[in-house]
Amino acid sequence: MTQSILVVIGIVALVILFFWMVPLRLWFIAILNGVHISLVQLILMRWRRVPPDMIVNSMITASKAGIKLNRDQLEAHFLAGGHVKPVVSSLISADKANIPLDFKAATAIDLAGRNVLEAIQTSVNPKVINTPPVAAVAKDGIQLIAKARVTVRTNIRQLVGGAGEETIIARVGEGIVSAIGSAETHKMVLENPDSISKLVLSKGLDSGTAFEILSIDIADVDVGKNIGAMLQMDQANADKNIAQAKAEERRAMAVAQEQEMKAKAQEARAKVILAEAEVPLAMADAFRNGNLGVMDYYKLENLKADTQMRDGISKVGQSNSKNQIKQ
Repeated sequence: MTQSILVVIGIVALVILFFWMVPLRLWFIAILNGVHISLVQLILMRWRRVPPDMIVNSMITASKAGIKLNRDQLEAHFLAGGHVKPVVSSLISADKANIPLDFKAATAIDLAGRNVLEAIQTSVNPKVINTPPVAAVAKDGIQLIAKARVTVRTNIRQLVGGAGEETIIARVGEGIVSAIGSAETHKMVLENPDSISKLVLSKGLDSGTAFEILSIDIADVDVGKNIGAMLQMDQANADKNIAQAKAEERRAMAVAQEQEMKAKAQEARAKVILAEAEVPLAMADAFRNGNLGVMDYYKLENLKADTQMRDGISKVGQSNSKNQIKQ
């Protein structure tokens, strides 16, 4: 009894393994839908670790939409790490929308890391990109803050290797800054905000990108700070600081010169004192050598006394004249 049960289990396992290795049902469904694929190829797909149901279903879907696909191409794309179902769906969508797209281009876009189905949908239904607030200054010094809505659609021919949304946003922001900066006054921009979009749109900002810009609409323009006045204030403060620094430099130089003059005066007085100290020594030496007599010495002392008397008289006269002027 036990042996018979094991035999039945073995037979059932072999039947399950056979139908897993030989997908007769999938092969029959492919034939009914007009997709010609051999049973041997379905078995080999199992060995190559390619899901046969995905390949067969994709071929059936494409065949029903009027698109002929090769089994080898689908297998190669799957083994290369691609996404088979989105590629097939994008080919069908492009065919219905009359967008030129072949299997090679679709698989290249998919392997490049982009969503090829989303790209086709964006080509059919354009996408709106909202830019962040862009601040720019007009020639009169008033800051304006603008927001824009950029309507784009996918450029299939440049989708591989083309720049993305970040580049579009950066280029539009640069164009807005240039347009506002070239305006004479901020009032001109507020009166005609469409002038910004026209100028930016004429620059061909979508070159080298994966998108085609259809329109650029200025959603909002706000008045910001008076940048010109702030720059003038900053310049005035800088000029004041420079003038103060130069004045401080001149004062320091004057103090240094005064100190230098005082030092020179002290040095001169010291030399005079040294010279006066040498006078008695010179007179004593003259007495010893006989170059100076006693009478000569008395005459010199009388001359000094007379000079001191004259200085005293002159000081008394000056003080009397000052008192008379005060009275």
